[in-house]
Amino acid sequence: MVSKLYHNKLLRYALIGGFSTLIHLSIAFLWLFSVNQSLFIANVAGFTLAFIFSYTVQSRYVFLHPLSYSKALHYFIVQFGALLVSLILSNALIGLNSYVKTLIVVILLPLITFVIHKFWTFRQH
Repeated sequence: MVSKLYHNKLLRYALIGGFSTLIHLSIAFLWLFSVNQSLFIANVAGFTLAFIFSYTVQSRYVFLHPLSYSKALHYFIVQFGALLVSLILSNALIGLNSYVKTLIVVILLPLITFVIHKFWTFRQH
């Protein structure tokens, strides 16, 4: 029973995370293509919209917690930390174009953030 529940939670997290990733990618790529060539600004814009969606939906449908400022702050700390890691990683990936760098970042970081959210942001007291 616990195993099935955990797998369902992980599947929901992955699906919502995938959609959040699409939001992040869409906004970042749209920004890079049509507004500005700044990878930093593109990722900040993508992160902001994806964060709002992700926190709301992950809280309610994955971790089954009501929305709260405290959980939102924890969620933000984790996601902002992931954003900082993504910026550092993007700058470290010399020789790759901005689109490839963004793809690498949005694939790796959700795996790490799930674990942190499960055991810190949405831990059961």
